[in-house]
Amino acid sequence: MQFIDEITVTVKAGDGGDGAIAFRRERFRPRGGPSGGDGGKGGDIILRADRSLGTLIDLKYKNRLESRRGQNGGGKDCHGRGSESLIVRVPVGTAVHDTDTGDLIGDLVDDGQELVVAAGGKGGLGNMHFTTPSNQAPRKALPGEPGEARTIRLELMLLADVGLVGMPSVGKSSLIARFSAARPRIAQYPFTTLVPNLGVVDLGHGSSFVMADIPGLVRGASQGAGLGFRFLKHVQRTAILLHILALDLDGQNDLLDDFDALVEELHAFDPSMAKRPSLVALNKCDLQETRDAETPLRDALKERGLELYPCSAATGEGLGDLRAAIVRKLTEREDERSSGQL
Repeated sequence: MQFIDEITVTVKAGDGGDGAIAFRRERFRPRGGPSGGDGGKGGDIILRADRSLGTLIDLKYKNRLESRRGQNGGGKDCHGRGSESLIVRVPVGTAVHDTDTGDLIGDLVDDGQELVVAAGGKGGLGNMHFTTPSNQAPRKALPGEPGEARTIRLELMLLADVGLVGMPSVGKSSLIARFSAARPRIAQYPFTTLVPNLGVVDLGHGSSFVMADIPGLVRGASQGAGLGFRFLKHVQRTAILLHILALDLDGQNDLLDDFDALVEELHAFDPSMAKRPSLVALNKCDLQETRDAETPLRDALKERGLELYPCSAATGEGLGDLRAAIVRKLTEREDERSSGQL
């Protein structure tokens, strides 16, 4: 399935039905009287979050969403029927912006949450509402109000507890496949991952957390290098970041320099992300050259208040310690949130 995480669409809610001008023509009621009913309300356009969806592809070829207008009022005090709302399913984590103002209309972060993006117009009043002592037979009714119309931008930002960031080919996809049932594409060349992947890590006893793996960052991503910032928004909501470091095939890259480059690119995208609680994992520690680089990297990170977790997605070495560290960090984050420190 094609991964679509941003869509622009025009929405037009239904107009209200017109009020009616009518008079009674009933036997034994010689004076009759106005009997024009009200018009029905136009249908709203509602977005509903659905956790079974993972992409906005269903809306890719729908440039316009429009709901029906309300029915017109009728005689004998009959009111027009209101139109049903048009409900459109979107993935959980969809943010909705007004393209004209740039304002955030709403953020759908819970399964089943609904957001009215265009309200239907109210129905017009029939002439039965305009009777006065001096005007017993009013020939006045109101038209229905127009429904709201606007152009909106839907932006999907995946919801996860842990966001994996790293350079291309450091093994992020291999790690998420080791931790969860996710099966991302894995190969020996850069940018194997072209779309974000989500994996649920089962901790047992009904407990779990969600990891998000995004395509690798490169130096200059803020200027559009590589895939640029295209997918960084998908780890923008995460509670913690897991930096994955690894040596290149030739083993010549500076691991600390790679880490600094990642932090710099995160800061360029969103300064708050560079300050997000983080863990650092050194992948491919089953290789001797990685073991040789472990100690100097550990010492350098320790000076910055960070602990290094060596591991190997290939053999599973160190993954237990890394998972335990993630759980501790998530627990600390949740305790801070519960105590009102966040």
